[in-house]
Amino acid sequence: MHTKEEKLAAFGRLLDILDELREKCPWDRKQTNESLRPNTIEETYELCEALMKDDQEDISKELGDVLLQVVFYAKIGSEGNHFDIADVCTKLCNKLVFRHPHVFGDAKAKDAQEVGKIWEQIKRKEKGGNKSVLSGVPASLPALIKAYRIQDKARNVGFDWEKREQVWDKVKEELHEFEDEVSAMDAQKAKEEFGDLLFSIINAGRLYDINPENALELTNQKFIRRFNYLEENTLKKGKELKEMSLEEMDHYWDEAKKLES
Repeated sequence: MHTKEEKLAAFGRLLDILDELREKCPWDRKQTNESLRPNTIEETYELCEALMKDDQEDISKELGDVLLQVVFYAKIGSEGNHFDIADVCTKLCNKLVFRHPHVFGDAKAKDAQEVGKIWEQIKRKEKGGNKSVLSGVPASLPALIKAYRIQDKARNVGFDWEKREQVWDKVKEELHEFEDEVSAMDAQKAKEEFGDLLFSIINAGRLYDINPENALELTNQKFIRRFNYLEENTLKKGKELKEMSLEEMDHYWDEAKKLES
């Protein structure tokens, strides 16, 4: 691993290169916060994909792409005399120190759950103490991630199950209510109850230390692998999937499962 001096030198080189690109490259020179935003979203998703694969080489590469977005926005900020990368780093450092009094102050925290409670209390103080518990959850988050964050924030102020096993009664209750509305052919209520069912399952994942976003993505990738195997073997027989019976499809699906195990 590199020394602190080598790390600082590498970061300084990045800043120098970006300065030169901003001055001499037509594409880099014309970029704005607005034009970079789609790139930032794409790079973040690519990093998430590398993280799910646990591909260390790819993670290193994608982290660099995300870092470029950060320093680019800071460069644009400095050109407008609003802020620069030093301001970004200083604000982050101050926030980390302030939100970790159990490390940099006299507070005590024996486990990660207590740290989470301290974190939420401090964040509310930072906002003047007049914000609601859930106000810090971004409205633009995808619904699954938002549900997890809502539940986690509620937990930090004590609104949670006393025992995690209790959540299964709630899951069963929501499943039955969904089934009832489906049987009643009420599409709107069925949609609402399905949302309640998903919310309760996400809650169960949280209580058992399973991140639902990561768990669902693992299943997505598993389905893709098995379906691709099914499709490839169908094509080898000179057929199309729509020409296959469900029984024939299941045969290849089961083969794919056996290969994985």
